[in-house]
Amino acid sequence: MALFDYNGFDSQGKKAKGSIDASSKRAALDSLREQGFFISTLEEQQGARRKQFTWSFSRSCKLSVNDLATTTRLLATLLQAGVPLDEALLSLVEQVEKPAQARLYNQVREQVRQGNSLYQGLMEQGRSFPDLYMRMVQVGENSGSLDKVLLRLADFLEDQARLKSRTVAALAYPVLMALVGTGVLLFLVSFVVPKITRMLLDMGQVLPLPTRLLISVSDALASYGWIMAIIIAIGVVFFRRYRKTAHGRLRSDSWTIKLPLIGRMQREISTARFSRTLGTLLHSGVPLLSALEISGGLLHNRVLQQAIETTTVAVREGASLAEPLKRSAVFPPLLAQMTAIGERSGNLEEMLIKVADSQDRQVEVTLSGLLSLLEPLMILAMGGIIGFIVLAVLLPIFQASQGLG
Repeated sequence: MALFDYNGFDSQGKKAKGSIDASSKRAALDSLREQGFFISTLEEQQGARRKQFTWSFSRSCKLSVNDLATTTRLLATLLQAGVPLDEALLSLVEQVEKPAQARLYNQVREQVRQGNSLYQGLMEQGRSFPDLYMRMVQVGENSGSLDKVLLRLADFLEDQARLKSRTVAALAYPVLMALVGTGVLLFLVSFVVPKITRMLLDMGQVLPLPTRLLISVSDALASYGWIMAIIIAIGVVFFRRYRKTAHGRLRSDSWTIKLPLIGRMQREISTARFSRTLGTLLHSGVPLLSALEISGGLLHNRVLQQAIETTTVAVREGASLAEPLKRSAVFPPLLAQMTAIGERSGNLEEMLIKVADSQDRQVEVTLSGLLSLLEPLMILAMGGIIGFIVLAVLLPIFQASQGLG
């Protein structure tokens, strides 16, 4: 690929200039003309020829789940209407609002115009598209059902986006409440309380225990707060580095899934993601072993990943899918049970999708219950702390007023 600088006019007669990636000067000129530009000069940048995107550009073109779902739905709709792939990609370029995404899909279109498949065009874009996405596109092209595969991909991505948005929306209020509450408490203890305690100390009387505790906490934060912050920051950095090691990630993930409520919820979310991905891949014609490798790679917990890797080895050696999943004992029993039913009935894909739907509903129930419990606990905790501060301030004042009386 090469990068060309162009000058000219757009369809409204306004001056336009910019850069475009293309395999040749003729391809760049054709692409700009199809976008409605009238080109006066077109020059290749020196040293700009390359086989794929630069590192910085590929990072800037990382697509979100929502964006990928929207463009996939549009592309599938155009293909179902009988629009050729080249023209469908051009329509996609024209309708995408973000310039970086428009350049990305224009690169894919250039690859298709050169005779490459859509899968090859996506592969040339580095990490802009997930492996799952590209693998399903490859299966769709090989089977001649690209439009149907893209529709299933759009459904899958929209389900993932909905689950993510519901989770973020549910956690937004507690997180905001915790941040605001923590900020208020730190302000009171660091700035307001020291002034009040200075006044109380000047009264020259014996202070009650709550007041002495409050003064000690305030003095500690004033004198050693920055040291505590540095120690916490260093601890976070060391923990993140430790977690990047194979042993550290395995240990931390093993500890996480053993937590009473958070661990169960993580297993439910991972089971839903694994089941839906595996079911979607199998329904699109991806072989079981490849589908297991892709689905397992989407899991964020290393313990669960190892369980899928062990399952893949067992299936490769001739075992059924349900048996090694049951032996792993890290996934909910429902997954192994429904998988066994699907293997016996020949409807494995449908059973896996049902497992995913069931786990998604369970996640929503668990999350709702957790939030309904978390919010009043946070209110009680912050109310208790503020009440303690008020009590510690008022007690010596009451004592002083009684002594004067």
